[in-house]
Amino acid sequence: MHIVISEFMDRAAVDALASRFDVRYDPQLVERTPELERALATADALIVRNRTQVRGPLLEAAPKLRVVGRLGVGLDNIDTAACAARGIDVIPATGANAQAVAEYVIATAMLLLRGAYLSTPDVAAGRWPRTALSEGRELAGKTLGLIGFGGIGRLTGRLARALGMQAIGYDPALAADAAPWRDEATSPVTLETLLARADVVSLHVPLVASTRHLIDAGRLATMKHDAVLINTSRGGVVDEHALANSLREHRLGGAALDVFEAEPLKAASPLADCPNLVLTPHIAGVTRESNERVSAMIAERVAAALSPA
Repeated sequence: MHIVISEFMDRAAVDALASRFDVRYDPQLVERTPELERALATADALIVRNRTQVRGPLLEAAPKLRVVGRLGVGLDNIDTAACAARGIDVIPATGANAQAVAEYVIATAMLLLRGAYLSTPDVAAGRWPRTALSEGRELAGKTLGLIGFGGIGRLTGRLARALGMQAIGYDPALAADAAPWRDEATSPVTLETLLARADVVSLHVPLVASTRHLIDAGRLATMKHDAVLINTSRGGVVDEHALANSLREHRLGGAALDVFEAEPLKAASPLADCPNLVLTPHIAGVTRESNERVSAMIAERVAAALSPA
């Protein structure tokens, strides 16, 4: 059995697979599409993160493919319908990076609400912007709005409540009387109510037709003028032009984006030089610990899928 791994994976998990299968591990293979397609000619399994586009020509180049392991949870880079039609199992690492994402949301919320943690250059240069930085806000007592209430959203709410926040949520796939709302002490509300009430809005939804530009100019205008928006889901969920305008016109308190409509983010992006904006390169779910968990989970599940029953 032959396994191709086209993006970075924890070495221990790679070695575990290599002890049982013929493994080609090349974290840069995603950047060399013709070579990747040639490698897939004999592949039984492919393991990817979010950059490898498992669709069209790539699938056509892999006639023996039986399994796609996703080192993460989002599947918008994988043509799941085409895989299902060919009987290819698609295996995401559900839950394995939830802690990393939830901590990212809480950390960036605290940073943006307080507004004081980027003052090192001023203080080191002898300036003393104490008055300007004395209007920061505390997390405790604020309302967290969770758009999407799956595993990551629930864990994020749990961490927020431990720090004194109240949690409300919107998830059209979850009935208002469903047990998770009650179990997680989170009030289900409409999207309009959530945007109007939340001090921090955190996005935890997949990118599908109904969520593309879910947060657009109109919905941004309904948020509190000092609210914070955090997106660790998928870039297309937020209209980047509309968000940039809201930040520049001081109609929003701040934002943290870990995902973008086009990755890497282009240098000419409207987000460049926006105030109160944190940009990170799609790493909310990637820590040493989460990489180990995600990689071990996918290695185990891909190996099981390839092994005889």
